[in-house]
Amino acid sequence: MEGVSSSSSEFQRLRLHAGLSVCEAAEVTGYAVRTIHRWDRGETKPRKATIESLRSRARHVAVPISPAFKFIDLFAGIGGLRLGFDGIGGKCVFTSEWNRFCQLTYQANFGADEPIAGDITEISAHEIPPHDVLLAGFPCQPFSIAGVSKKNALNRPHGFRCESQGTLFFDVARIIAHHRPSLFLLENVKNLLNHDRGRTFRVIRDTLEDDLGYHIDAKVINARSWVPQHRERIFLVGFRDRTSFSFDDMSIPDPTDGPRLSAILHPEDGSEPPEKGYTEGAMAKVASRYTLSEHLWSYLQAYAEKHRKRGNGFGFGLVGPEDVARTLSARYYKDGSEILVRQDRGQPRRLTPRECSRLMGFDQPGAAPFRIPVSDTQAYRQFGNAVAVPVAVAVARYLEPSIKAALHPQATLFG
Repeated sequence: MEGVSSSSSEFQRLRLHAGLSVCEAAEVTGYAVRTIHRWDRGETKPRKATIESLRSRARHVAVPISPAFKFIDLFAGIGGLRLGFDGIGGKCVFTSEWNRFCQLTYQANFGADEPIAGDITEISAHEIPPHDVLLAGFPCQPFSIAGVSKKNALNRPHGFRCESQGTLFFDVARIIAHHRPSLFLLENVKNLLNHDRGRTFRVIRDTLEDDLGYHIDAKVINARSWVPQHRERIFLVGFRDRTSFSFDDMSIPDPTDGPRLSAILHPEDGSEPPEKGYTEGAMAKVASRYTLSEHLWSYLQAYAEKHRKRGNGFGFGLVGPEDVARTLSARYYKDGSEILVRQDRGQPRRLTPRECSRLMGFDQPGAAPFRIPVSDTQAYRQFGNAVAVPVAVAVARYLEPSIKAALHPQATLFG
């Protein structure tokens, strides 16, 4: 799914309206893919005849009469979950995300004319439009292993005792209680299952099942099957009406056959167009600023050695093109230690934000690059907190028949 903002080039808006991928546009216009990317980004402009040809093609594209269903996107981040449900014909009718930098990225990719509500705790359920499906990737830091360890070290509460984030689940619950959507999909870290010896998840289950009367099922899915990264997340689905839905029959590709980091790393051989800030030179080599300083690299090695002697597993993760990375986290901007890329000479380097976008599945072959309008620090935080898009797509496709059945039970019964 490609997004477009009001700052997009006229060429890109017409290309998307015409339903053309970058590769298809190259074939239609007779220009190189690299040139299409430049036109998309507005770096150069095509001839007037090319624009007119695309405009004519776009006029003949049929516009969908109505969406298959309506959904809302809570704690939307940069739209990872939304991409899965856009892809099966849904229409997003409400978005909530409090972080202003995430809002910038979301609007850059889904349209600047689409309003984004802020802090969900200050939004009445009456202000949210009716919807069939509720999506919510509510904040995971209070329940993640890293988040719990950090809060313990600082003597701060975590889980539901974390007033700033942990109780946001109950805002999801009050919206479900008011609107009674046909189904909901919640996403969080795997540790939600075991947090506080299982008591946290028990509260969530009891709230959804006993208090709200929904029929729920959950599954932990590792994005490793689709992207070169170990990333386990729990997906919790709930149906308002009784259903036979089960995650048990969901087909998950063999993770050992999944892609390697070579699929997302900059090739650095001139085969991809340079991207200002991330690469440099005609060969699009990774910018030197992503290479660790000698001081930081020495510190990380000493830190890892200290914990190795203590029998701990803490330390950096050094990887190459044939490897699979650790989980990309929101703290990646600090030192990049969980995923450091080997280089032929000298110190290793961090991933660029573009590589993080690919690692999380926001960038897809043949599609315009996902727009990253924020600083590296903010981009690393955003991708580290995001849902892996291919997993969202797989879950949405698996849910699609059940969504149709929930919305049109008579058609299912007699069709």
